[in-house]
Amino acid sequence: CLMFLSFCFSFLLFANLKADSTTKPLLQRCHDLVKIIDEYPAKELHVIFPWLVESVFGSLDGIIAGWNLRLLHSRSTEYNVVMEFLNPSGPMMKLVYKLQAEEYKYEIPVNYLPGPLKACIQEGVLPDCPLFHNKLQFPLSGLLTLNIALNPFEFFMFNFAFCLITPKNFPPGQHGGSTDSAYFVLVDIYLKYFLPSEGSVPPSPFSDSRGSVTAPSPRSSSVSFTGYGVHSPSLLKHHIFHQPSVNADPAAQEIWRTETLLQMFVEVWLHHYSLEMYQKLQSPQLALLQYRLSMSSMPYQPYAPPGSGTLHTYQEPFSPTEEHVLVVRLLVKHLHAFSSSLKPEQLSSSPSAHSHTSPLEEFKRFVVVQRFVQQKLYLFLQHCFGHWPLDASFRAVLETWLSYIQPWRYTGEKTNVQESFVQENLLMYTKLFQVFLNRAVRTDLVNAKNALMVFRVAKVFAQPNLAEMILKGEQLFLEPEHVLHHRQPRGYLTPGQGGSYLSSRQRVVTDMVFRVKSHVYALEGQDCQYKQMFGTDLRGAVSLSLIQIIAQARQTAKRISDHSSEVAANNSFLSWFGLGSSDLNSTFPGAEPEESGECLKKTHEFLDRALENLCQIFKLNQGQLTQLISNLGSSQDDGNCKQLPDCIQSDSGLILTDLGRRQIINGLRRFDVPYQGDPELQPIRSYENALLVRLFYRISCLVNHRLGGHMEAVCSRPDFLGRLGRYYLTDPDWTFRLRQSPTSRQTVERSRQPRLSLRPLASYRTLLLLLLLYMLGALLSFGPASSTALILAGGFLYASVWF
Repeated sequence: CLMFLSFCFSFLLFANLKADSTTKPLLQRCHDLVKIIDEYPAKELHVIFPWLVESVFGSLDGIIAGWNLRLLHSRSTEYNVVMEFLNPSGPMMKLVYKLQAEEYKYEIPVNYLPGPLKACIQEGVLPDCPLFHNKLQFPLSGLLTLNIALNPFEFFMFNFAFCLITPKNFPPGQHGGSTDSAYFVLVDIYLKYFLPSEGSVPPSPFSDSRGSVTAPSPRSSSVSFTGYGVHSPSLLKHHIFHQPSVNADPAAQEIWRTETLLQMFVEVWLHHYSLEMYQKLQSPQLALLQYRLSMSSMPYQPYAPPGSGTLHTYQEPFSPTEEHVLVVRLLVKHLHAFSSSLKPEQLSSSPSAHSHTSPLEEFKRFVVVQRFVQQKLYLFLQHCFGHWPLDASFRAVLETWLSYIQPWRYTGEKTNVQESFVQENLLMYTKLFQVFLNRAVRTDLVNAKNALMVFRVAKVFAQPNLAEMILKGEQLFLEPEHVLHHRQPRGYLTPGQGGSYLSSRQRVVTDMVFRVKSHVYALEGQDCQYKQMFGTDLRGAVSLSLIQIIAQARQTAKRISDHSSEVAANNSFLSWFGLGSSDLNSTFPGAEPEESGECLKKTHEFLDRALENLCQIFKLNQGQLTQLISNLGSSQDDGNCKQLPDCIQSDSGLILTDLGRRQIINGLRRFDVPYQGDPELQPIRSYENALLVRLFYRISCLVNHRLGGHMEAVCSRPDFLGRLGRYYLTDPDWTFRLRQSPTSRQTVERSRQPRLSLRPLASYRTLLLLLLLYMLGALLSFGPASSTALILAGGFLYASVWF
């Protein structure tokens, strides 16, 4: 009876809250929830928890919007109420801890897991991520309705992280993406609370002994950060129907929330890798490679997570938003600051130096940034580099990349470039730099925002000693394989020993050759074809292609700036008479708001400094650069600016080459594309009389329909009458326009047919000219008929002179 009464009371409580959610304002609802969380036991709160999480963050399918945290800004009256309720020490987290102490579980369909994990589980293979181990629920209906059972903290964080990537139907005119939204601020607060740079994570107000993180299989008594250390060949594949559970070390309970939050953010936000990559990593050949590499490397090998391999295999559909990228950058920046906050005395490998450190400090020392996010972020950035539009919104992706490859920016002392980090993240520098170059040569660098991005990259890579460190890393990777077999390390850890982050480390001699090779093979696969950043091919591409495009963009910006200055000077004079134009951009075809005035000066400055930095990075000769720019400048006169873009002739018309596309993008050349439709059907101009245009069009159509054959016969005659007909009844410039336009030949051929056009007579200028001629004839005592005859005779005489 007591159980039944408790169930009925919980049901009534849930029904009342659900009804209030549609009638009461958010402020009142939050006050009611605070009282309920404080007063009711976990047994009754357990029923409302899934609904409450969904009502806050929205449903996983995006149908229910929730509180719209991505649209809630500090200017809103509800902002402070929401932030107080969702604070890490606020009522919502208090509810999470209250339920956590009672070992409640909440299910999430496997279909909402990242693509590779979902496919892996549905195929009956244990995923490599320890976050989802020992949590599968098998219904009687089969694997199609698989669920994972998460504890309250995991369930809360999964829904919070998933809220970022759930498609939302925002109200018209509103879009997520601002860094002052409630969601973005909450991410920052949670990271600082659960991954503090100073101090430790505050303990939960309730017992959380059952919140331990489980490992995928029994290992040694010391706690190992499974999935982020060296892979054991025996652990590469496990069937999901056999998942032994292991209780974590009691010391690890102090940081299990830190570990859970970090893994959840990484798995949900950085999941763009294919199942084929995941399976390729599990191959015995790569397992043997990992074992051989571990024999002479440090005990914390860079993690090779699911999805290693080449990028030529299937990729799941994934289109990250700018808001998504900004949150990922926030995560990267905080992880750099978190890892670098370790005190210098705790960096020592001596056991006595860190025997009394806290688990959080050990976590900082062993779980470095690249072991959590390196591989997934690498694939994420490669996807963004290859699929993001060629516009200024790419700046968010660019700054995320630059934040990752500059961890020294987020240390308190602003130390110099770290050689070990550069070499353990070699592909993050070299491969992504090459992909960026492919974008840069296809981008309009006259735009100041795009020029700024090129300058930012060149400035970062021109930092002291960075280019030399990258070059050294490439040389280490390219060291012949037979040299590696003869190396005799003085100490090593086998994969069976695990490399636990809480166990004492053995002293080893770091072999950078193996570390660099392990990094490259983990991210690109053992069969990767590495292209050197400082090889002759890329050096030539930079010196001959990118630098040339930058120089062309500089000259185009200067030409537009000079033209705008002339227009501004003319307008300043004409403005005294009320004839000046206030829109300078309208005087230059295709000009953008960012391409005028001060923006063009910034473009010139950014590109100048980018050229200097590129010369410094690739050791280019300044004299040759000056000669290249001067040769380019002498060829870019006004005549050349009016030339056609580089193209080839085909049966269907002109086809642009890659050089021609770059010339158009940078405003160096362009096609003269006239109106290609029926000239009689062009929009009525302001200098034309609309009534006369329509009237003359009907007359012309009637004449052309009835006398078209006769006009074609007249125009085909070789005598004077034929030449006169061709002059007035055909377009004499069709051949020139065909050559100057990328339009198809068939389109222009249609305009060659003889036809009568009376539309010029509807022009006010023509009407005024005829009026003046008739007035002159009247002054000379000519009647209307005589004046008309003289005007027609003058037209025939004019035509006879010109043809």
